[in-house]
Amino acid sequence: MPSSPQTAQRNARGRLRIAQEAARLIAESGVQDFEHARRKAASRLGVHEEALWPRLSEIEQALREHQRLFAANSQPGALRQRRESAMQAMQLLQAFQPRLAGAVLAGVADGNSPVTLHLHSDDADAVQRFLQEQRIPAEAHSWQLQLAGHHGRQHYPGCRFVADGIAFELIVLPEDALRQPPVSADDGKPLPRATLAQLRQLLAEEDAGSEPPLY
Repeated sequence: MPSSPQTAQRNARGRLRIAQEAARLIAESGVQDFEHARRKAASRLGVHEEALWPRLSEIEQALREHQRLFAANSQPGALRQRRESAMQAMQLLQAFQPRLAGAVLAGVADGNSPVTLHLHSDDADAVQRFLQEQRIPAEAHSWQLQLAGHHGRQHYPGCRFVADGIAFELIVLPEDALRQPPVSADDGKPLPRATLAQLRQLLAEEDAGSEPPLY
């Protein structure tokens, strides 16, 4: 039975409240994982039925609005700094066919946001060896992602490090992930990712006063 207009409106208001609370957690509490922020916000508001939770895209939109209202003077500079640092890191890591992902690509990164890069190699230890050769100290870590054409999430290795005060997350995916990229937990669509050339174009368009669509 379809829900009444009143129920639909109430559910929409509930999703908006969760999205706004999740955005506040991301902006003010340093929570970087959107899914974790959504779950924590829903718990705080007492909404335990996941069907009533907002999509991650709704949280991203709420975060944009929060930043527009409360961080208009600081967020754009932090974002630009991270995009430029991402470009430098991608140049260094070109052998691993890097892709920029996450908040830095989406344009919602702030001073707490890491630069998230997807690297591609069938040798899971190759990135660590490369960083050691470059004398870049890094801490091993793993992330859960679902690749297109795969069932369920799997753990993928990688590492974290800090350079010039900016945190980096390097997630090592198999080379097949170039054709079967990670997908959204919400709708199964490929996550936005950008090559080095696309990031350069994004920065150029930003300098020109406009941004192209995300990749």
